[in-house]
Amino acid sequence: MEIDQEKYMSKLKTKLDSYSPITIDSWQFMQSIVTFKILNKEEVLLRNGQIAKNIYFVCKGALRAYFTNDRGDVYTKNIFLENDLAGSTVSNLLQTPSTFTLETLEKVVLISINYKKYRELIFKHEDLKNFYIAYLEKNWVIEKEQIEVSIVMENATKRYMKLLNQHPNLDQRIPQMYIASHLGITPTQLSRIRKELKK
Repeated sequence: MEIDQEKYMSKLKTKLDSYSPITIDSWQFMQSIVTFKILNKEEVLLRNGQIAKNIYFVCKGALRAYFTNDRGDVYTKNIFLENDLAGSTVSNLLQTPSTFTLETLEKVVLISINYKKYRELIFKHEDLKNFYIAYLEKNWVIEKEQIEVSIVMENATKRYMKLLNQHPNLDQRIPQMYIASHLGITPTQLSRIRKELKK
């Protein structure tokens, strides 16, 4: 499979700049710590219990992060699509085993960023440190709180509609059972919601 690396690197640069502008100098260093990966559907990038070493930028395709409890119930924690950054931030930061599995839902093209080398860069480059702070604030403080409030205050229909607003063709790409699990409902409940919305 031929990859347009320049196009995807440009998309990664745009993603980083959307949080905080990156200088040309820092960007050159960033380019030296990345590699491209192509995986088929249902391949595992990070296994529950494995220590994370990378952050992934999704160029093309879809991934999911999921937990399995003691009873064998599976809960989809996150769904990652194009232009998302995926990985276990906690495992990367603490160098502890990941509590979830990261699996491909479609054939994917990823940019893999070596986390250890990236950490070294942020202590040398102020703009990369600013990006990292802005990224953590948006994804781990603001959005996390909004999700927590949404789960308690909004019904499943509203949460499903918000998800489709963010990713309009999600229900054509991702199996319903994963979307239902991500919303904290059963596939039957999701099916009912979808029927109601079509009326």
